[in-house]
Amino acid sequence: MARRSLLGLLGLTGLLAACSTSPAGTTPAPRPGTPEPTPLRYGPDPAQYAVLHLPPGAPRAPLPVVVVIHGGYWRAAYGLELGTPLAVDLTNSDVAVLNVEYRRVGAGGGFPQTLSDVAAAIDLLATEGVRTARSAGRELDLGKVVLLGHSAGGHLAAWAGSRTRLQAPATGADPVVVPAGVVSQAGVLDLVAGAQQNLGGGAVVDLLGGDPVTQAARYAVASPTALVPAPCPVVAVHGTADDVVPIDQSRRYVAAATAARGQARLVELPGVDHFQLIDPATSAWNIIRGEVLDLLR
Repeated sequence: MARRSLLGLLGLTGLLAACSTSPAGTTPAPRPGTPEPTPLRYGPDPAQYAVLHLPPGAPRAPLPVVVVIHGGYWRAAYGLELGTPLAVDLTNSDVAVLNVEYRRVGAGGGFPQTLSDVAAAIDLLATEGVRTARSAGRELDLGKVVLLGHSAGGHLAAWAGSRTRLQAPATGADPVVVPAGVVSQAGVLDLVAGAQQNLGGGAVVDLLGGDPVTQAARYAVASPTALVPAPCPVVAVHGTADDVVPIDQSRRYVAAATAARGQARLVELPGVDHFQLIDPATSAWNIIRGEVLDLLR
C-alpha cells in the first residue's frame, strides 16, 4: 500500500482517537534511519490491516517480532493508535513489531470476526510480513514471536497464544505462526467472570453475543482461562490500582494455568492503573518491555 494510503488509514484512526478521548501514551521519537511503517492488509474490510514497524540499521541476524494488539473492550471507538507508542518504543529496541487492527463490536466485529481477524493478522507475518521485511533487506525470525496485548488486546493475545489447543472448525485453529510467548497487560482473561462482573458495561456479552449460559460454546473457545495451559509462557502484568479491568482477571488466569501445569506468571504492579501500562514514559512500561524482550531471547 502506498504511503499516502497509510497516512489516510492513520488519519482515520487518529480521528477515532480524538472522538473517543484515546488514552494512548506519548509516542517516543524513532531512532534515526528507522524505515517508514508499512501497512499490510489481511482482508477487504477497512479495519483488516496491520502496520509493520522495522528497526533501523544494516541487515543483521533475523529480527524477533512483537505483535501488538490494542484494547478498548473490543469496541469500535478505539483503534491501533493505542499500540503505536509501544510499537515505536519496541522498534527502538531492535525488534520488528506488527501493530494489529481488527474488526470491533459496532463496526463488523464480535464473534467470530474479531477473533478470526487477530488470527489472520498474526499468520500474515509468514507471508506479507516476511516479503515486506525482505524488500527492506531484513529477515523476520518467526521462531521468536511474542504477542503483547492490553486490556481486550490482552484477551486476544492470550487467546491467540492458545490457538494450538483449538480443533477445526473452531475459529483460529491450525495457526501458521506459533508464538514463543505472550505478555498480557491488564488483560480480560476470564470471559465468564468478566461477563458475570459486567466489565465494560456488558462488553464481554456484546463480544460473544450472549451470556455464559446462552453462549456457553463460544465462551469455551474464546476465553483464555478455558484454554489453559497455553503451549508457551504467559506473563500477566496487572496494576493493583486498575479500576477498568480488575486484577482478579489476571489472578484467575494464572491460577488456572499453573494448576494445569502451564508456564504462567503474574507480575503485580503496586499502585499502577490501567493506562500506565501503555505509556512508554512510565516505569510500568519499562517492566513490561523487559518481560517482552526476555521472552524473545
